[in-house]
Amino acid sequence: MSKNYTAYIERDIESGMYIGSVPGIAGAHTFAETIDELQLKLKEVISLCLEAMNNEEIDNIPVFAGIYQIEVAI
Repeated sequence: MSKNYTAYIERDIESGMYIGSVPGIAGAHTFAETIDELQLKLKEVISLCLEAMNNEEIDNIPVFAGIYQIEVAI
């Protein structure tokens, strides 16, 4: 069985590396030089994290609802 998980991806300005994390899964974060490499590494880390979780924990992972950009005057 497979299930989709949503990852949040940022690009570090200083290093140029892509940083990915999956909200709701503790420890599910990694980094890579390319998006393709990051995707593979995220799949691996999600699998490892899920193996350490019980069914109730897996069932309670938050469901992605959306991303908003909020403009704030500075």
